[in-house]
Amino acid sequence: MPAIVGSIKIVSVGPSSIVHIGDSIQLAPQSTSKTFAGAGSFNTGDSVQNYNAISSTNTYDADIADTNAVSANGAGVI
Repeated sequence: MPAIVGSIKIVSVGPSSIVHIGDSIQLAPQSTSKTFAGAGSFNTGDSVQNYNAISSTNTYDADIADTNAVSANGAGVI
C-alpha cells in the first residue's frame, strides 16, 4: 500500500545497511550484530534532552546465537 513520506534526514549509511523508502517484498541485510547500551543511548534528533537517574545495563547473555543471517538463496548462515 503506497504511503506519503514527508521530509527525511539520513545522517549516515554504513556498510551492510538498508535504506528503504516505499514498498518492498523482501529486505535482506548481510550481517547482524548485538549492541548493549544504557538509558538514552540511541536517541536521535536535532535537540534531544535526556534525564536519567541511575542506569545499569545487563550484558549477560547465555544464548550461543541470537540472530542468524541467512544468505539470499537460503544456502546457509553468512
